[in-house]
Amino acid sequence: MSSVIVCHACDLAHRLDEIAAAARVRCVRCRAELYRTSTASIDTAIALAASALVLFILANAYPLIALKVNGATRVATLTGAALGLYIQGYATMAVLVMITAVLVPLTQILTFLYVLVAVRLRRRVPAQGALFRVLAALRPWAMAEVFILAALVAMVKLAAEAEVAPRVALGAYGLLMLTLTALNGITPTEQLWQWFERSRE
Repeated sequence: MSSVIVCHACDLAHRLDEIAAAARVRCVRCRAELYRTSTASIDTAIALAASALVLFILANAYPLIALKVNGATRVATLTGAALGLYIQGYATMAVLVMITAVLVPLTQILTFLYVLVAVRLRRRVPAQGALFRVLAALRPWAMAEVFILAALVAMVKLAAEAEVAPRVALGAYGLLMLTLTALNGITPTEQLWQWFERSRE
């Protein structure tokens, strides 16, 4: 059954009979990318999602940094940092940190695992199509790299005032950023739908 895909750059409608495997499809008029698929297997995506979950747990279970000021050492976790922002009157910033650095990555990882494992086992789970759409909607809100950059900048600035030592969680969050980037890279929206269609055959 044919469907229609519209170019986001020039609004030209294209007839789509099936999603091409391992391809980067471009608009015939402006050459903008319509969609792409990869050669990666669903097992690779599941392994990356499982790794991301382990790294996420480590990033939230251990301290991000340790500050030593006047002989006293204080450690801060990710959720503790957000709580500290809230207590100091930066409620909006605290909410943004919790959403972009905690809730969105966790939701993305759990949704990936829930959907991909079901597709791998060729089982239909409730609201599978809606969850595929949730994954597509969450991509712009996954800002792990922004958080890592902000943490590094803060560490450099604090180094002049106190002794700052990165801890396990910061390294785990950095690896989480790389893992999610790799996962998103091999699972563009069309690739997810391709795996979904194959599981129904």
